[in-house]
Amino acid sequence: MEMIRRSSLGWLFLLLSAILSCASSPRGSVSAPAATCELSFADRDRLYNYSLASPIPKFPHGVLSEDGFYKVAANDTVLWFQLCGVMMFNHDPPRCVDCSDCGGPSRCGMECSALVTDDVEGYPVCMTIGRATSTYVNVTDQKKPHSGVTVKMMDDGGKSTCSLSVSVICDPSRVQGPNSLEKSGTCDYATSLRHPSGCAEIIYVHGHGWGWFGILLIISLCLFGGYLLAGTVYRYFMLGVHGIDAIPNLEFWASLPHRTQGLVMSLVQKFRGPSQGHRGSYTSVGF
Repeated sequence: MEMIRRSSLGWLFLLLSAILSCASSPRGSVSAPAATCELSFADRDRLYNYSLASPIPKFPHGVLSEDGFYKVAANDTVLWFQLCGVMMFNHDPPRCVDCSDCGGPSRCGMECSALVTDDVEGYPVCMTIGRATSTYVNVTDQKKPHSGVTVKMMDDGGKSTCSLSVSVICDPSRVQGPNSLEKSGTCDYATSLRHPSGCAEIIYVHGHGWGWFGILLIISLCLFGGYLLAGTVYRYFMLGVHGIDAIPNLEFWASLPHRTQGLVMSLVQKFRGPSQGHRGSYTSVGF
């Protein structure tokens, strides 16, 4: 008997520990990007996962340009870039002076992630403004975390301290851009494009609003089930009670619906007061 009791209690403790372990997992923590162009963060009861380089329907390379580069121009400035990797040029390569830190004259632009050319005294001069090793991803709008992310590239360790920020706007139906180029400071550039890869995968981390109430309900049901199982096993094997009578406290569980009905009726009668028919059953007495 003692062995069966300890075994039943052991199973209950294991079940309770597993449930509590799941309930206390750090689901709301913000995780750092595990790889280039990946971002995961929690907001209330949702977990947002961005993976810009992962394949999606119609775009096996994710947000990466299948041409090997994106190109945008404004006034006398031309900018080439590739998201989540280095650029590749099978056509229309950059033609500019001083490309030594990004592939050299023969492979200009193929060893960095972003390159800009400015017209200096009639000559197009190259300048590296981004590298794959210095790429960071952040949500664009904290109030609308599903709207997209901003990919920022910098020329870390190069000749300059320039940068490029690319806003990848969530658009599940089309790809558009980049069409505009902005410049701030000496050499900090910004552009944007619309792409399905800019849409986050959203996971509801608290089961669509159940939260801690759902966890407590599951724990209570498991404890109740464990109690019935352990009690039935004990009465069946140790006391020799067979059939439905092996369920512990069977009389109590059988009378529970009647008890509940009586409690509900008494509460209803208490809040509604005596009914008209009940008052009419009494006869007034004169003194």
